[in-house]
Amino acid sequence: MSTLQFKTTINCGGCIKAVTPALNQAVGAGNWQVDTANPAKILTVTSDQATAAQVVQAVEAAGFEIQPAA
Repeated sequence: MSTLQFKTTINCGGCIKAVTPALNQAVGAGNWQVDTANPAKILTVTSDQATAAQVVQAVEAAGFEIQPAA
């Protein structure tokens, strides 16, 4: 199981609701979470099959900014 982390602009419950369909389709329900309490709004994806490119594409398609976490 690999873990990918990204900084995002997903910063509230409404944002999470907006991005949920895209992320569920890309990486599967239950395989991701966003830490909205963290100033960088860290998205953590845990999956054997998802690639960073798939995650970035899904989040950007939902209208949010995303970049790899340092």
